[in-house]
Amino acid sequence: MSLVLQTPAASPEVARTHFLEKLSLETDVSDVWSDIQNRVEDFYILDARSEKAYRDGHVPGALNLPHSLISTDTTAALDPTKLLVVYCWGPNCNGAAKACAKLAALGFRVKEMLGGMEYWEKEGNPIE
Repeated sequence: MSLVLQTPAASPEVARTHFLEKLSLETDVSDVWSDIQNRVEDFYILDARSEKAYRDGHVPGALNLPHSLISTDTTAALDPTKLLVVYCWGPNCNGAAKACAKLAALGFRVKEMLGGMEYWEKEGNPIE
């Protein structure tokens, strides 16, 4: 018996909806780097790690807002019409997910940058 085929695959329509919904919540290192290079300024990049981790190196242009400090006060200077692309350490860290949940509760549109700093560095992208 096939473990792959044990659960039937979704219809193409269900699969398309699923993956479009997933892409509406996530982006990746490559797409963020491409937009930085092309000077796309329609979103903020937000580093949800500690201030020390941010000082040690971060994605160029990223703002630092540790997920534990997110509030109406700490986000007051952000343009609420811009998307927030949020990252943390990497796939083994849920700081970006925590930040995205808090930011969404405050009314911001958010996407998590998959891979975080770990994959940013693995892809050889520059660090500030």
